[in-house]
Amino acid sequence: MSYSFSTTLEGDLDTILEKVLAALNAEGFGVLTEIDVQATLKKKIDVDFRPYIILGACNPRFAHQALLAEDKIGTMLPCNVIVQEAGEGKFEISAVDPMASMMAVENSSLGEIANKVQVLLKAVISRLESQA
Repeated sequence: MSYSFSTTLEGDLDTILEKVLAALNAEGFGVLTEIDVQATLKKKIDVDFRPYIILGACNPRFAHQALLAEDKIGTMLPCNVIVQEAGEGKFEISAVDPMASMMAVENSSLGEIANKVQVLLKAVISRLESQA
């Protein structure tokens, strides 16, 4: 089973990040965290790595529902979306499939919530594909 949805866009990193943030916002997500993996690896272990950003995306309404349904679900939140360099002037955008991550938790209420979030994250990727 695949654990993510992806698309590829051409452009520079800053422009691509703006598009990703706008697409997330349009589907009701905010970004709680932004991790620059390239900068972190350079700083911590002096390794050169391609541009790679991890965005911790959260839809507050569904996060609240999930937390009410399962008190430890915060260990799997927020939904990660990555933007990584995929060649000269190309960036791959991938969003976690919440259905894949929630399979480990036996709670039917969570499955329903994860399904709704899955639809929204697929819409984010589709929105980005339409801009390609």
